[in-house]
Amino acid sequence: MQPEHTAEFCFYGELNDFLSPSQRQRTNAYRFSGHPGIKDPIEVFGVPHTEVELIIVNGQSVGFDYQLQNDDCVAVYPIFGRPDISPEIKLREKPLNNPRFIMDVNLGKLAKHMRLLGFDCLYRNDYSDAEVVNIAVNEQRIVLTRDRRLLYAKQIVHGYWVRAVKVANQVDEVLRRFELHNAIQPFARCLVCNGVLSAVAKADILEQLEPKTRRYYEQFYQCTTCQRIYWDGSHMENMRQRYGGLLAPQQTDESRHL
Repeated sequence: MQPEHTAEFCFYGELNDFLSPSQRQRTNAYRFSGHPGIKDPIEVFGVPHTEVELIIVNGQSVGFDYQLQNDDCVAVYPIFGRPDISPEIKLREKPLNNPRFIMDVNLGKLAKHMRLLGFDCLYRNDYSDAEVVNIAVNEQRIVLTRDRRLLYAKQIVHGYWVRAVKVANQVDEVLRRFELHNAIQPFARCLVCNGVLSAVAKADILEQLEPKTRRYYEQFYQCTTCQRIYWDGSHMENMRQRYGGLLAPQQTDESRHL
C-alpha cells in the first residue's frame, strides 16, 4: 500500500547528531499511512526517544502518544538544561534527583571514572541489552550507551547516547549533559565493584599494607562490599590535574587490593 500522507519534521540542536548528513539542519518530509504514534517516525529518522524533550506539532506541544496527521509540521527538540519549558507537555518525569547510571559493554572506562567522582554506576562487560533495560527500569537508572539502538527500547525512560570516544571527553560530556558538577563526591565509590567506600582506621588494616604504604600514608578508605583498600597516592595527583578544582585535596586515591 502506498503512503497516503506526508508530514514535515525538523530536528534541533544535538538531535542532528543522529541524522544522516543530508537530513541535518533542514526540514525533512516523512511519508506514511494511517496515523502512527509520533514516537515511531522520530525513531525512524534515527533519533532515540530518550534524547527528545519537547515535540511541537503545528505550534502545539504534544506527547509521544500523539497520532501523526497528514500535513503536520513537527519540530523536535533535545533535552534542555536549566530552562523550564512549562506549560509545554513534558515527555517524561523530571530528571532523577539522585542520578544513578548503568553503562553498556562499551563504557567500562567511563564507569570507572564516574565512580571515581562518586557516582553510582553499574557496569559489567557481559551485560546483555535486555539486562541493561531491565535493570534501568527496575532500579530507575539512566542508561549510558555508545549504541543508540539500545535507547529505542520503549521501557527506557532516561538514557543518553555518549558521543565522545575518548574517556576524558566522555566524562566531561556526561557531567555537562546531566549537570552533575555540584553532585561530585570524589572517592565515595569503589572503582572496581561500585560499592560504597568508608573511612577505616590504619590500625585495622595494618597487616594488609605493604611497608612503604604503612610508612607514607595515614588516611585510608575501604570498600564495604569487596573490602578493597584505597589511599591518597600518585594516581590521586593525576586525577587532581585532570579534574582541577573538582577534587578535594584531602580525598583518597585508587589503590590496588592488597
